[in-house]
Amino acid sequence: MQGLILSGSKNVFEVECDDGLIRSCSIKGKILKDVEGYYNPLAPGDIVNIDDSTMEEEKGLILSHEPRKNEFVRWNIKKREPQLLASNLDYLLIVTTPDEPPFRPRFVDRALAQAEYQGITPVIVCNKYDLPQGSSEEFQTRLAVWEDMGYKVVRSSARTGEGIEELAGIIENKLSAFVGQSGVGKSSIINVLDNNVVLKTGSLSKKYGKGCHTTTKGTLIHLQLNESLTNGLAECTADIIDTPGVRRFMLHKIDADDLALYFRDFKPYIGKCEFGMSCTHESEKNCAIKAAVEEGKISEIRYESWKRIVEEMKNGTAED
Repeated sequence: MQGLILSGSKNVFEVECDDGLIRSCSIKGKILKDVEGYYNPLAPGDIVNIDDSTMEEEKGLILSHEPRKNEFVRWNIKKREPQLLASNLDYLLIVTTPDEPPFRPRFVDRALAQAEYQGITPVIVCNKYDLPQGSSEEFQTRLAVWEDMGYKVVRSSARTGEGIEELAGIIENKLSAFVGQSGVGKSSIINVLDNNVVLKTGSLSKKYGKGCHTTTKGTLIHLQLNESLTNGLAECTADIIDTPGVRRFMLHKIDADDLALYFRDFKPYIGKCEFGMSCTHESEKNCAIKAAVEEGKISEIRYESWKRIVEEMKNGTAED
């Protein structure tokens, strides 16, 4: 029998099985032979094969997982290992805010680069857009830069409902995952998309202005989209993986020297520098990327973001 991983940690996973039952399943022998390198071998969205000869009404044994069409991974600083956040995605929803918690554009740029590397279509969701900082020049400039590169940007507010219908139209009949810093309102958006889902939402730390973790492990949720968001159509569904808030998002399997390959706006100029693929795009003469910045073909904001992220990668750090 096959099943869909809904959530889990260590060696126990909630699996929605083909017969309609949700079982608590452990990995047979505690090690999957076809999974290497992650401290968590499975993630929400994985399709697994279960030993049905020993299956109980509420329990089962996982033998293996089906090949993934993609996976979204980050480097976990505390564990010093890659962390698998979600599998088999149609969209990665990168959630940010103009404030509360403070706007972190390099967090978004890192998540975009990881999505490009993994071959996942990203959508930038700007929640709490109704806050006064949402109309600031800096924030609007950043959004325009991402849109100019072809990224979809949804301006939303879980409080006022702005942009939620647009988001519902994107995720309908798809499997998407939310990723963002703690406090950006991922759970609040899910609660608005489907009133039958009531996820715990958190407040910000008064001292630091950062969110507190309310989602402790990734969970796949089947949403019944509100009819008010689907032009009155009933039975419209979407699958969402709500991932834990991430304060520091570090890239996985991308070297600092290769980061430019996963900056969409840099890609047309890669290899066209005088020093070819050896160019660092910082001090060399006749650098195609630097020339593109000077000509306005690449935003100076993105170029500075790329330089900062490269520096952080070389130092083994990432901004909050």
